This record gives sequence, C-alpha cells and structure tokens, in this order.
Amino acid sequence: VIGATNIDLPAAVRAGDFRADLLDRLAFDVITLPPLRVRKTDIMPLAEHFAKRMVVELGEESFPGFSAEVMEFLNAYEWPGNVRELKNVAERAVGRAYNDDGGLSRPISQINIDPFEAPWRLSEVSQETEASTTPDTPIPPQDINADFTTRTMAFELSLIQEALAQTKNHQGHAAKHLGLSYHQFRGLLRKHGLRK
Repeated sequence: VIGATNIDLPAAVRAGDFRADLLDRLAFDVITLPPLRVRKTDIMPLAEHFAKRMVVELGEESFPGFSAEVMEFLNAYEWPGNVRELKNVAERAVGRAYNDDGGLSRPISQINIDPFEAPWRLSEVSQETEASTTPDTPIPPQDINADFTTRTMAFELSLIQEALAQTKNHQGHAAKHLGLSYHQFRGLLRKHGLRK
C-alpha cells in the first residue's frame, strides 16, 4: 500500500484521532516530502510532465511549452494544493488552449488557478478589453422580487443571445466570444432550451 497525507500521523495517534495499530501497519517506510512551495525547482518539470500527458490524451503530437510569463507565474505561486493543484492547473491550461485554438500551435499563455473564477490572462488581454471599463452587455432589467437563480438565468440567457447575435448565430464563434469551450456553450444552449 502506498499512501500520502498532509497530516502529522504520529501527532494524530497521540491525539486519539488515528489508530496506532493502523499507523504501524502503514509505516513500513516513510518518505517525507516538503510542500511544493519550498521545492521550486520541481515546479516546471512537473508542470511540463502533466501538460505533456494531457497533450497525449487530446491526441496532439507535441507540447508547445509555456510562455515565459506563465513559467514566471507558476514558479511564484505558493501551491497550497501541492502537486495535485499543479496537475489540475497544467491540464486545465492545455485543455483550454486546445479548445480556444482548435489545437496547440503556440506556447500556452493563459493560466486559470481557480476554475470557478474568470481566467487569469497575461498579455493576451485584448486592447478592446483594456480600453473598456464598462461592460458591453446590457444588464437585463431585474425583477426585484425574483430570486437569485431566476435573475442569474435571465442574465445568462441575455449573454448567450447577445453572443449569438454578434456572431450571426455561429455557435463556435459565440462560445469563443464568451470565453467558453464549444461543449460548454452547447450545454448552456440546452439548459436554456435554445438548442437548434
């Protein structure tokens, strides 16, 4: 059995939170690794390893690497989730680059640490976005009595409809306009009953 933990198991045994007999069985040999944030030299080899594995899964032939800005960011980040977090970030970056470009032809220049937030973008932020401080998308009128879910759905629907209008109903372009993969966009169309 090979196991990993970020818990001090001997301390957990002393506190009565872990069984001593189980620790004896598991602790045949123990390797203690410091957290990734103090092993900076491991970050890029691991990130590239995980990215290359994802490239193979996508059926691509080669990994174009990370841009200098992305490498600098990866090395500076603290990695509270350790190697698992790095793996997810590297794989997500490859997947998104593949979806955005329809392949992997240039170094990856976007990193998204938290998939629930908007992507952190480097120098690829368009000049239009930098010049604009107000959103182009009008916020639909809100019914003050509507609940959060209803209001969110209405806003989501207005974003989809606007993207389709701006791209002359080209779903691939509309997805890209919204920063979504084609499959994510198709899922939203189904969710709102707009599937054609």
